[in-house]
Amino acid sequence: MLSLPDYREKQILFIESYEVKELSFLNQNLTLKQDGKIKQQVPFHKIFAIFVVGNCTLSSVFIKRCHQYGVMLILTEKTLAVYAQIGGETEGNFLLREKQYQARYAFKAAQTIVANKIYNQHQLIKKVRPQTADLKQACAQIKTGLKKVAESQDEASLRGLEGNAAKVFFSAYFKDLNWQGRKPRTKYDEINVLLDIGYTFLFYFIDAHLRLYGFDRYKGVYHTEFYQRQSLTCDLVEPFRCLIDQAILKAFNLKQFDREDFEIKKQQYHLKKDAILKYNKLFLQAIMSEKEAIFVYIQQFYRNQMKNESHFPEFKR
Repeated sequence: MLSLPDYREKQILFIESYEVKELSFLNQNLTLKQDGKIKQQVPFHKIFAIFVVGNCTLSSVFIKRCHQYGVMLILTEKTLAVYAQIGGETEGNFLLREKQYQARYAFKAAQTIVANKIYNQHQLIKKVRPQTADLKQACAQIKTGLKKVAESQDEASLRGLEGNAAKVFFSAYFKDLNWQGRKPRTKYDEINVLLDIGYTFLFYFIDAHLRLYGFDRYKGVYHTEFYQRQSLTCDLVEPFRCLIDQAILKAFNLKQFDREDFEIKKQQYHLKKDAILKYNKLFLQAIMSEKEAIFVYIQQFYRNQMKNESHFPEFKR
């Protein structure tokens, strides 16, 4: 398994087809080309994963090398909708999967995940300045909900507590952005579009780390099993959503967020083509700032599953 010191030496590449049109393998290096000219070369043994956004040319040798070096290749549309994942997965770790299927502390894990998410939401609101009466009230409400998580008896009550906390959090945290409510994948307004994009980035970043260990990513501990839904990835994304939430508010405060970057098509909001790269980089920076913490979190979760322990990792913001 990849150790933390080895992981620190690895790079996670996000390649935009606006900048690069061809990926190939040359002299043990990933070669990025534009108009037939080499723009950059990266040693393959230093790469953990490659996200390719948009259309570009991939050679069969390049794909073969991804498998050989254990590099995960994630191919997405310009909208960040993933259409293929190649390589980078540990196969045949049946011992881990047996532990997953026989987990004795699944509900305890679910409680920890939800409590961790709500705690981070509470911390983000506490850091907003100035602390208005509305923000203080939101903090108090979220803190009350957090205390109830440990008392919950089933997944339904957990979902209720998580949903209530999220409603209070979003309303308070994005109040200055004319928040109208969380409506996933509907492109209801600019903030919901950005949340969808950021959460998608985060989802596949977490998923790449789970593939490293050979988890059955469709077997969750909190999100129930649903056909072709990577429930475990959905679970472990939850504590890290705060990275995206914070990045959006920070962009707004720094005047990086611009409503002119959006256009309306068929009554839905979309990022303009020339603005996609700007926000992709914004979310990439937010996630990469906690790259090491994410690796350690997944590593600890793996060790927990193998030992069947009742103590689960946390990510505190």
